Formats: sequence, structure tokens, C-alpha cells
Amino acid sequence: MCLGDLVGYGASPNEVVAAIAAADVPTIMGNYDDGVGFDRDDCGCAYRDDGERARGQHSLLWTRAQTMATNKEFLRGLRKELRRDIDGRRVLFVHGSPRRMNEYLFEDRPVSSFRRLAATSEADVIVFGHTHRPYMKVVDGVLFVNAGSVGKPKDGDWRACYAILDLEAASPVEFVRLSYDVVSAAAAIRATELPEEFAADIERGGAA
Repeated sequence: MCLGDLVGYGASPNEVVAAIAAADVPTIMGNYDDGVGFDRDDCGCAYRDDGERARGQHSLLWTRAQTMATNKEFLRGLRKELRRDIDGRRVLFVHGSPRRMNEYLFEDRPVSSFRRLAATSEADVIVFGHTHRPYMKVVDGVLFVNAGSVGKPKDGDWRACYAILDLEAASPVEFVRLSYDVVSAAAAIRATELPEEFAADIERGGAA
């Protein structure tokens, strides 16, 4: 399962979309997939300052221009949520939250937010991304899992991160870190018109 944001900030949007489509990976629509697929003027991101906002807008416009029409069509066809029954548990997969694809569910968010989602989402497990920071917690009997990010971690670890769920195990979530050729990936970004900061971000795992 892929939780979305196939495109944005990276040098190879067409190659990523083609790889996911060819592998027939069940995929959720991320806010960037929505922004690029529908040629929107905003990606739905929350920026901390004007510089970050300008770089994000640069990324959106560059990625829109680079992404082929057939791949935009693929992005538009992605679903906003998927539900599965796994080991007798109702599992909900979304990008940001069950409420909005661009809602940030950070680990330190007030527990009241998680309680509202636990009460209204009709799920025993909620798996999401968007913050690019992996964690898990249980609130009111509902397991919340942020799977992290394969392509753009933001927790200071540059390696790709994904989650394995085994709901029958004593520890139901395993976060896996995978090394990859980050040097080549950063060089590919630097060979485009994208901002230098995007290459530095993947090299540092989003650390300042």
C-alpha cells in the first residue's frame, strides 16, 4: 500500500508514477498528487515561512510542467481512502487524516484530536502519512500509524522509511529503514531547476 504524494520536490515524477502504475500498487491520493493531477495552483501544504512557501510553489509549478498527461490522469484516478479488513480488524488508509488529505497528524497533536478520529472513523487501525515522520500510538483502542516517508523523510534520518503491519503480533508495527543511493537522487535534483534546498533535505533527512 502506498499512501500517496508520488510527485513533488523530486526530479523524476514521471518515472515514479510509471513504476507505481506498472507494479499495480494500491495507492492513496496525496495532496501533491491532487495538485499536480488537477493542475491546481496550490498543493494544500502548510508552510512555515515565505521562503518555504515560494520553494513549494516552485516545486508545484515545475512538477506540473514535467508530468505527462497520462501520468496526471493516473494521479486524478487515485482514491482518497482505502478500507481493508485485516485479521478481523477494520483498517483505514488515508494520506493526511480521515478528515482531509492535507491534515497534519503530528505525534504531539492534542490527544483530543485523536479521540475524535477514533470515535468517528469506523476503523480499528488508521494508517496515514503526510507529516513524513513515522510513529504509532493507541488512543481509545484505535491504533494510529504514521508510515513515514520513502522519498522525503523529515525526522533527521535520510534513509527511506516504510511500515510493516502484523496485527496479530505483540508489536503490531515495524518501521523499516532502507538505505538507497541518496547521492544520485540529490544530484538529479540539482540537475533540474528545482531549489537546492530539496537536494539538501533528502541528504539530511529534513533536519535543519
